[in-house]
Amino acid sequence: MAAVNIEDRAGFKPLSDAEAGRVVHAAKRRDFLFAILGVFVLVLSMGMLTALIVDLLIDGLTRINYDFLTSFPSRRPAQAGILSAWVGTSLVMLTTALIAIPLGIMAGIYLEEYAPKNWITDIIEINVSNLAGVPSIIYGLLALGLFVYTLGLGRTVLTAGLVLALLILPVVIVATREAVRSIPLIIREGAYGMGADKWQVIWHYILPAARPGILTGAIVGLSRAIGETAPVLTIGALTFIAFLPPSPIQPEFPFLNFDWLTSPFTVMPIQMFNWISRPQEAFHINAAATGLVLIAMTLTMNAVAIWIRYRLRSQARS
Repeated sequence: MAAVNIEDRAGFKPLSDAEAGRVVHAAKRRDFLFAILGVFVLVLSMGMLTALIVDLLIDGLTRINYDFLTSFPSRRPAQAGILSAWVGTSLVMLTTALIAIPLGIMAGIYLEEYAPKNWITDIIEINVSNLAGVPSIIYGLLALGLFVYTLGLGRTVLTAGLVLALLILPVVIVATREAVRSIPLIIREGAYGMGADKWQVIWHYILPAARPGILTGAIVGLSRAIGETAPVLTIGALTFIAFLPPSPIQPEFPFLNFDWLTSPFTVMPIQMFNWISRPQEAFHINAAATGLVLIAMTLTMNAVAIWIRYRLRSQARS
């Protein structure tokens, strides 16, 4: 039998030592240039972010005090505060979380574990991913036509929570699917081997192991929603409000009050927009202070999520 010429069969010639050295040197040079470019972009981005935060600190830090946090907006900048704005933001975020997180987790689990693998499921998955990139103003227009006019919910906290929940729902769904998909197959096989059915495997094994990833996706979505202005402006949120929605908690039985869901509201991004559009410099200082409070709320949400994720991972290891 004739010997097979590997060189002819493969269609290439082996490189000499000099040629191989040049190829390796070129690859290392490209890696070095790419690393330099990445560091430059990172330093530039962090520098711009740091400059923005420092500018806000210089302008607004001295304005933040107890009166600023506990006063209503006013035509006089020295007496104006953000009480109605941060309370409205908190209630809207609470509504958004209660709607988006359960629905997103359930939809993600269904698509990953129960949905049949066919063209209909493929279309749904593609559309879920595409919805994450839809401009937020589109969600505002949808909410204006559907929730405000068709369903008659009005320009309320509930409407704002629904539109922001739709906005972050794709983020929660994708994060849930990725977290569930990352669970090692050996966990499923071990649970099935012990006689557990599909729901028991998901509830007792998959979800506990996927909680850190799901929580991260939920916090990322809420961090995006807390700074959104276009959807809530589109549905008609108030720019000047001198009263608070009813408290969700009441002293009498059943101790919960849902009238706040149908109350008018404002949020901190709208309050900032209102003040920054004024010609007086003092209102611009108030807007900078509001921005610092908004950043602090976002960082607090992320810090709580990091702490919970750390605790969950520590419990899983133990």
